[in-house]
Amino acid sequence: MTVPRNIAVIGAGMAGIACARTLVQAGHRVTVFERSATAGGRMATRLTEFGGFDHGAQYFTVRDPRFAQALATVPGQCRPWSANTVQVLDALGHVVAAARPSRESHWVPTPGMNALVSRWALPLMDAHQVEMDTRITHIEPDALNPQRWQLRSEGPQDARRVFSGFDTVLLAMPAAQAHALLQSSSVALPMARQIDKVDVKPCWTLMLAFPQAMQPGLTTLGPQWNAARSTHHRIAWLARESSKPKRGPIERWTVQASAAWSEEHLNDDADRVQAKLLKAFSEVTGIRAQPSFATAHLWRYAQTSRPLGSSHLWDAKNNIGACGDWCIGHRVEDAFISGLELALTVV
Repeated sequence: MTVPRNIAVIGAGMAGIACARTLVQAGHRVTVFERSATAGGRMATRLTEFGGFDHGAQYFTVRDPRFAQALATVPGQCRPWSANTVQVLDALGHVVAAARPSRESHWVPTPGMNALVSRWALPLMDAHQVEMDTRITHIEPDALNPQRWQLRSEGPQDARRVFSGFDTVLLAMPAAQAHALLQSSSVALPMARQIDKVDVKPCWTLMLAFPQAMQPGLTTLGPQWNAARSTHHRIAWLARESSKPKRGPIERWTVQASAAWSEEHLNDDADRVQAKLLKAFSEVTGIRAQPSFATAHLWRYAQTSRPLGSSHLWDAKNNIGACGDWCIGHRVEDAFISGLELALTVV
């Protein structure tokens, strides 16, 4: 019989919510802490007057039967996206190679990528088990019971709080942030050294809207394909957001920079990055029209280049764990499996 424990999960992305819901199902008391105002992490959707942009993860695939089983609990939430043959382009937008039809479907939640994690997080939200806009800054022994943990946090307007009485603390956050938080503890936590070898690259993302494409007789601007990988030194991926199911008709594009270029321009301001990526977008797509909406967003921790090599980390002596896609790779499913397997280890 499971002895209920009081567990803190830090991070409400795919890994954190997969972990938290599994622990709740096993009978534990769980509180999720999220520094942002919404759940989802890099399964993110930016809402604008022109429609939404999936400016983080673009789609996901399903290979593990456990992920497929979880998706079956929310029928109709996700739909296949036919990307009109993803093609590989050179720096001038010429097709280098047409990709062979994929053996696996590309899935997107509707109406945006964040909808799946938000749906799974809803029971936790309804039970008041999620603390949004709460950035955890320190992990330390509980002031009243040193055998347990307490968390120090910062929130809006620099509001500071202490959450105490946790038997277990699980970090579902980017590797660098997990490493920093572990080092903030007054207790030596060897797990930090294991995270040292993980390397995750940044990604600058550009979002563009062209409502002028809605004119009579004009359905799209530029190329006839809807998604492409590119060898342009600035751009790695482009996708026509309006081609995804239930995304709205206004022509919108999400452009993701290459890891190398993003790292080189990591400290540039967003306006400068936006101008450079917009120029590259025009070169690759042939679209010279001025967008009615343009903005750039930096994902400081986007794509795992050197994973941990195991699905999660667990320190049974200190009751501290960590999970995330960076443990295995960078796919959405990797995050789910990491969170699930950490929860099953804790149970």
